[in-house]
Amino acid sequence: MKTAIVFGSTGLIGGHLINQLIQDNYYTKIKIFVRSQTSINNEKVEVIIIDFNNLANHKTEITGDDCFFCIGTTKQNSPDKNDYQKVELDIPKEIAQIAKANSVKSFIFISSIYANPNSSGNYVKFKGLVEEELKRLNFSKLGILRPSFLMGKRKENRVGEKIGIFAFSALSPLLFGPFKKMRPISSENVAKAMIKIANSNLEKTVFESNEIVELTSS
Repeated sequence: MKTAIVFGSTGLIGGHLINQLIQDNYYTKIKIFVRSQTSINNEKVEVIIIDFNNLANHKTEITGDDCFFCIGTTKQNSPDKNDYQKVELDIPKEIAQIAKANSVKSFIFISSIYANPNSSGNYVKFKGLVEEELKRLNFSKLGILRPSFLMGKRKENRVGEKIGIFAFSALSPLLFGPFKKMRPISSENVAKAMIKIANSNLEKTVFESNEIVELTSS
């Protein structure tokens, strides 16, 4: 029986992840870390209010078997460049470092298609830098997922993403080879893949969007 640690439980992927973890018999406890109270109510779930500006104060609480990290933001929600970097780069790195110090076995991270630490674009650059840090920490099990456009019902309206989903959905039948990973993907399937990676002995650590689909269909 295992304890799951979840960051990003109220997001598009995180919502599916929590529902699936609740139904998963491998997990007897689910620790979710949130900024404010949540409506999630289940006997397996422990809600922990966390101050992301003082993560060191929560070191003793970030303990368990598998850490699932799916926090993310947008330039629209975090227009200040320092806040944006904090959410996309600093927070995931610090949480991973604490998890490793606390002997958390697995770290499963939602990255991005085309993540690259040398990119000129901050979003994929920060994701790439987090990936590098996760690899350096050498968890017993590491899963890095790079989904393309996420399909699912969001709380906020992302016009650009909707346009991208529409365009690439229409083009999906034509996307083969290296472009196959650009096909839109179900957020529910991404959550399913996170759990499968944490509970399987897989040789891979980085999963492109099309590989996430293949993983959940096998």
